[in-house]
Amino acid sequence: MTGRYLLDEHLPVWWPRAIVKRHPSLTVWCIGDVGVPPRGTADPLILEWCEVNGFLLVTDNRASLPGHLADHLARGRHVAGILTIHRTIPIRVLADDLATLAGAGLPGDFDDQIRHLPL
Repeated sequence: MTGRYLLDEHLPVWWPRAIVKRHPSLTVWCIGDVGVPPRGTADPLILEWCEVNGFLLVTDNRASLPGHLADHLARGRHVAGILTIHRTIPIRVLADDLATLAGAGLPGDFDDQIRHLPL
């Protein structure tokens, strides 16, 4: 796997720095960072950005993303994967799980799927 993750804008803004501090080989960006979709971008556009840029989306949105993913796939599009979390996950657990996925996962393991963390 690539070790490239885009965090949803509703997650704490300090998480990317904390994750990369614990696992420097990861690339972790957040909605609203320079070079990624701005805050308030619609989920379908975020999925398109993740597809084009090869990022897995990390989100706490379990309600609407399954429908958005189904629509995205129905249009013949793809994503590297969506990882759902609960906001109460300890940051060290999230960071370690993301590093494990990047180090042990194979390309395509999460393509077009929604998976839940922690592992």
